[in-house]
Amino acid sequence: MKKNRPETLCVHEGQIEDPIYNGAVSPLYMATAYSYKKGDMYPRYFNTPNQVGLSKKISSLESAEETLVFGSGMAAISTSLLSFLSSGDHVIFQPDLYGGTRNFATEHLKNYGIEYNFADSTNLNDFTSQIRDNTKVIYVETPSNPLMKIIDLKGISELAKDNKIITMIDNTFASPVNQNPISLGIDIVIQSATKYLGGHSDILAGSVSSSKKNIESVFSVGKSLGGNLSDYTVWLLERSLKTLFVRVEKQNKNAKELAYYLQNNECIKKVYYPGLENSPYHNLAKKQMKNFTGMLSFEIYENISREIFENSLNLIQPAISLAGVESTINVPYLTSHKWLPKEEKRKQGITSNLVRFSVGIEDVDDLKYDLNQALKKASDES
Repeated sequence: MKKNRPETLCVHEGQIEDPIYNGAVSPLYMATAYSYKKGDMYPRYFNTPNQVGLSKKISSLESAEETLVFGSGMAAISTSLLSFLSSGDHVIFQPDLYGGTRNFATEHLKNYGIEYNFADSTNLNDFTSQIRDNTKVIYVETPSNPLMKIIDLKGISELAKDNKIITMIDNTFASPVNQNPISLGIDIVIQSATKYLGGHSDILAGSVSSSKKNIESVFSVGKSLGGNLSDYTVWLLERSLKTLFVRVEKQNKNAKELAYYLQNNECIKKVYYPGLENSPYHNLAKKQMKNFTGMLSFEIYENISREIFENSLNLIQPAISLAGVESTINVPYLTSHKWLPKEEKRKQGITSNLVRFSVGIEDVDDLKYDLNQALKKASDES
């Protein structure tokens, strides 16, 4: 039987048939109580009709056997880690992580008796040197938030397999459109579905995709922690996924053009984007990604007011999240990495003039105009 391509899977895979009216979209089952004679169907067990349909769609896009959908990206991340780590175990993280993930590691893992280390995300040898007899998990994020670093996923997966270690990745910045880590040997793929999978800044969700065996372990913990997603939001997310490819492909195209545009602007000190040919991660990104991403970051020169720049934008909105159809900016120093110690911010290169840019689907020339007029105003008034 012919296997459909991802664009088609987005639209059709996992859709629930409407046996009564033959509607073109999945019917929504809002019940929280089902007959026990038909099995243990219950929202907290991740097995209602809409949950199962959505999970099938995401699994097909991630090249995974199974998927569980959670109430947030952090629910997906924390549940996954606690499913494979227990007291006395050790986990290796890269240092440049989403702020919520790093906070969970540094503030809460110790309460479970779990040890952790941070390894240089650009150096596989550093990961090797951090491995201990009790190391059970290696956790990475690529492209990383917010500096868009790219990690060698095949190298990480081979290292982990040689040492019988589970690998996890936060694939949010890439989305399954641009990167399929399971095909590169990564065991567990996590998405903040709030971002590209939802795509409209109106859904809070997360997903975990892996083999049937690994998902059974995540389910065992997840059903007890109760981080499932409501069926109405499940239905909305399944709807949003239908346009995932067309949205992300447009965002990819816009982001690449805007990265080059900003690189040539006299107000910009540096642009972080793996699609730029002068990026130190460009060749690796080309090797393991199908395309780059709709995310980029840029640093404004210190003598130019970032605040004036922000306040002068008309189309591009300051916002704490990312990956919606609308273009938004964010200052990681004040938001996602707010709780990171100043010395660690300095070490990672997260300055108060670093701007994370989530590129939307608007006309790219309109976005260029908005950036240019705001930067010019900030330069003139600083």
